[in-house]
Amino acid sequence: MRVLKYTSQPSWMGLLAAALLGTSTVQAIELDLEDGDSIKKAARQVATNMMSYYTGMNPGDNPGNLPDPYYWWEAGAMFNALIDYWFYTGDDTWNDITIQGMLWQAGENKAFMPNNQTQTEGNDDQVFWGFAAMSAAERNFPNPPEDQPQWLEMAQAVFNTQAPRWDDTSCGGGLRWQIFTWNNGYNYKNTISTGGFFNLASRLARYTHNATYQEWAEKAWDWTADVGFMTPEYRFWDGASLLTDCKPINQIEWTYNAGVYLLGAANMYNLTEDPKWKKRTERIVESSSIFFSHDPPDVMFERACESVNTCMVDQRSFKGYLARWMAQTAQMAPSVADTLMKRLKASARAAAKTCTGGVNGNVCGMKWTDQKWDKTKDFGQQMATLEVIQANLINRVSSPVTKDDGGTSKGNPNAGSKPPETIPPGLERRINTGDKAGAGILTVLMMVLIAGTCGWMVWE
Repeated sequence: MRVLKYTSQPSWMGLLAAALLGTSTVQAIELDLEDGDSIKKAARQVATNMMSYYTGMNPGDNPGNLPDPYYWWEAGAMFNALIDYWFYTGDDTWNDITIQGMLWQAGENKAFMPNNQTQTEGNDDQVFWGFAAMSAAERNFPNPPEDQPQWLEMAQAVFNTQAPRWDDTSCGGGLRWQIFTWNNGYNYKNTISTGGFFNLASRLARYTHNATYQEWAEKAWDWTADVGFMTPEYRFWDGASLLTDCKPINQIEWTYNAGVYLLGAANMYNLTEDPKWKKRTERIVESSSIFFSHDPPDVMFERACESVNTCMVDQRSFKGYLARWMAQTAQMAPSVADTLMKRLKASARAAAKTCTGGVNGNVCGMKWTDQKWDKTKDFGQQMATLEVIQANLINRVSSPVTKDDGGTSKGNPNAGSKPPETIPPGLERRINTGDKAGAGILTVLMMVLIAGTCGWMVWE
């Protein structure tokens, strides 16, 4: 720490110079990646900022929901980040809030399909809550009361509701983006939905050693490659309309698509020790270099939108999931650990340098490559920064458990019986062919809009 010495009669020029020096060197969140306590302290500061957005624990509020403009699925991602935070740091500050929110949103079938989300919930939204439940099982997060749904049971319920949605009637398979016919995007098959299913299946396979999960993971991977959402170079596109047999493909690339397949492949390798999964894991690590800058080196950025300031609410959190899954991959597949940790360290240092904004001087920005606050603040940005900082504790904790290796969460292979497609309030009339056609048109128009805001990056 710099100490400023003042004379008994300081000049105003000297004081001004000292003040300017102080503002130019201040870093509200200090981070020493060689010091575990420093990482934990920084993670707590960022987690505190992140949780300032959440009000679900307050009397009269809805546990597990974030306020507008944030989406329901981001709350599931937040609880996953908090489960990992507890595991990395030992700090249980937000454990009760996490348990409360996840049980509240589990829904009647325990598969995170609450009635209040039928107008917005997609397969990708649901699976992010499934990830949180799976992480809780893998990390031996404190179990819910015995009369409540259990973590492994909830993850299995998500899988059991998604597997019957596998759609062989178009594009040769895969999951649709949306669950319900009345939602825009029902006629779109996207990489994150099938990728989320693959990720969850692979982790359930490792945890339970049930061959069914492994078979579904293989099937999901193969379809992603066959349909062309994954290239021979292991790059991942966004998706395509099933109304045109998944052609042409929307070639926008997001960090979380690479990440969701990366951890799934690493879990399959850890489970099977099959060289093909080792190769696949390594190739995804190689191809994901497109998301890391050269100057400064190895700092993550959201390639499709960050440089042109078009990242929307959900996209501002995407980098955090790649960081989360990179860290876990380092445990599952040691051959890529050095490369992944190099990127995580560089990204965490850069991200911490953006945390100088806001009233308290520690709000984190979006653009880690700037290495300074970019005058923006957002829930997703805080979560992404938390993820990349705490990911640097991965070498100080044990690997995820399994049912045969210390796992305490109770499962139910039959959890999550498929619920009826309840029509939400306001849509009571019968949904007819014309409605579905209209939804298809809206899907196409929506994808044109997305391509217009981000797609120019694809054709470089």
